[in-house]
Amino acid sequence: MDEYHTGVNKMRTGKETVPEMKMTSAKANKMLRNLNDEHSKIVNMEKKESSFLAVMGEDPETVRPAYDYEAVQSELEEIEGKVRTLKHAIFDFNMNTVVPEFGMTIDEMLIYIPQLSRRLSRLETLAMMIPKERECSIRSNIVDYRYANFDIEKASADYSHTRELLSKAQMALDKLNNSVEFEVDL
Repeated sequence: MDEYHTGVNKMRTGKETVPEMKMTSAKANKMLRNLNDEHSKIVNMEKKESSFLAVMGEDPETVRPAYDYEAVQSELEEIEGKVRTLKHAIFDFNMNTVVPEFGMTIDEMLIYIPQLSRRLSRLETLAMMIPKERECSIRSNIVDYRYANFDIEKASADYSHTRELLSKAQMALDKLNNSVEFEVDL
């Protein structure tokens, strides 16, 4: 790391630069979940320990919980700095890593996969329609028929194609997230 980036990192984190770690996106996301869990645990303990009740006449010092305000704030800030660093590294990886089979970056794939899922749901409804369906109204004795206004076979074929494409996209993304490493300085 050059002198400029060392200084920027020190200004950003308030600490000297530590050696960079290599990790996959899957590992980084797991570490991020663990850091967020640890942060929540500390905040919840802070809520319990930052104040306390004492019965009238009881010596408050005998029931005072162990709580170090400055140490807790420092620990929370350290975790928050690691979360920022990890999220930025994941964001950078997602923005700059191309999924070869699709010619899209990971961030584009993270948009594309939900689009495919919604398309698959719509196509499933269309593929399951029948060409002519009888509909009866409760309010009258008139029988209506609902007709499919499209080629059901084409919708069924599109459904199968989209299902395969979605599966391929998910597997390609999983492969990258579990195999390609990037550097993070925590």
